[in-house]
Amino acid sequence: MTTAPTAELPVRTLGRSAVPVTALGFGSAAIAGLYEPVGEDEAAATVDAAWQSGLRYFDTAPHYGLGLAERRLGAALRGRPRDSYTVSTKVGRLLEPSDAGGDDRANGFAVPATHRRRWDFSADGVRRSLEDSLVRLGLDRVDLVLLHDPDGHEEQAFREAYPALEELRAQGVVGAIGAGMNQSRMLARFVTDTDVDAVLCAGRYTLLEGGALDDLLPAASAAGRSVVIGGVFNSGLLADPKPGATYDYAAAPAEVLRRAVRMRDTARGFGVPLRAAALRFPFGHAAVASVLVGARSAAQVHDAVEQFRHPVPGALWDALRARDLLPEGAPVPAGGPKPAEAPVPAWGSEPAEAPVPGRTTS
Repeated sequence: MTTAPTAELPVRTLGRSAVPVTALGFGSAAIAGLYEPVGEDEAAATVDAAWQSGLRYFDTAPHYGLGLAERRLGAALRGRPRDSYTVSTKVGRLLEPSDAGGDDRANGFAVPATHRRRWDFSADGVRRSLEDSLVRLGLDRVDLVLLHDPDGHEEQAFREAYPALEELRAQGVVGAIGAGMNQSRMLARFVTDTDVDAVLCAGRYTLLEGGALDDLLPAASAAGRSVVIGGVFNSGLLADPKPGATYDYAAAPAEVLRRAVRMRDTARGFGVPLRAAALRFPFGHAAVASVLVGARSAAQVHDAVEQFRHPVPGALWDALRARDLLPEGAPVPAGGPKPAEAPVPAWGSEPAEAPVPGRTTS
């Protein structure tokens, strides 16, 4: 049995795989106590709100809350038809029990430090990480597995971890494979030198940052790979540019803050919240299949969906470009009254290419 989203969102498949994702996806770090504690009931209500809003792509990782994100996401999805949604998780950090006590705030999560992370990009480490994730999720499979932040382990990731993922895909254990990072250079190498289906690029393709245009995005288009974009608000600045706002997980530099404020004021002139423009912007590039949004409450989910659907006229992109407020050379979404609505395929089948907001498929 399959179910369609309550409120339709555009759907695409990842690369040459049969794994579908909604254009708006749910990032689970926040429900695992990112920066501030989140209760069990609130976490469950947040995932329920995402489901009711039509999101069918859910991203998680062992790193998030020392496994708490996986446990909470799995519990919230339990009882939903397994073929009706897509889950991605990550490998590269193994969680090992720890009796050191204290909390995990040094790593960004307001949770007890019941475990410690250990980097492991060996083939055995990949398999063990995935097995542990399935237990925490309470699932018999995940759809997409990503190598998580292999920045300091580049050669081992390509030599050992990637071939292990390729083997898991060939065995049918997972449907799609790739890597997720906060940089674009190594992701470009993945799409050029390997047979990944998709990569997750966080914070490097936003209204404020166009670095991925120099390497990753053209490489992904040429190779037929998909790119999922995370961190579209650059850790908060583009959500609410004001003194004290964070950018790249630190206090925003004065010049970057001034730029974001100019963007906000320009968008307001067209009746568009800056959050709406930030969510829509990545879809101007043909390689982008989905944008992840993190939320810690149902209210934040509803706001994200509202912003995603908010009309963004083409004239706004023209004004931002005229004021030198867009990344140089960045393609922009076509104007229109709202994101294109896609027919919803039978989830888990091989859907046809469907449009994403403001862009026609090739």
